[in-house]
Amino acid sequence: MEIKIVSKSGIIPEYKTAGSAGFDISAYLEEPVVLKPGERKLVPTGLFIELPAGYEAQVRGRSGLALKKGIGLVNGIGTIDSDYRGEIGVILINWGNEDFIINNGDRIAQVVVNRYEHVCFNIVDELGDTERGGGGFGHTGV
Repeated sequence: MEIKIVSKSGIIPEYKTAGSAGFDISAYLEEPVVLKPGERKLVPTGLFIELPAGYEAQVRGRSGLALKKGIGLVNGIGTIDSDYRGEIGVILINWGNEDFIINNGDRIAQVVVNRYEHVCFNIVDELGDTERGGGGFGHTGV
């Protein structure tokens, strides 16, 4: 699939390995940003994309930043819709105990592109039975 991209930095995201599901995106900053413990900030990337209809891009945290520094995404996964044309921003949070400094060009998130479908809802009085039924939230005891 080909996706149109504008990159203010001139850097085009890339998959790091042949088996990578996501590509890394980096901070686009004029000066370093300090993220204090418990603080959240919107970090610009300088990237703008044009997704085809029927696709979304999911912005996800980087596992290395989460494990080593306690850095994650406030909303878990951010969705970029196919009709969005603004700059990709990453809402980072510092769940760690120390200040985290973000420098221009630091890889701050990864993006996975997925196909989606719109659904039509059919209002009914009841749903079909399954073995699980309404059980959830640990109902299997595991």
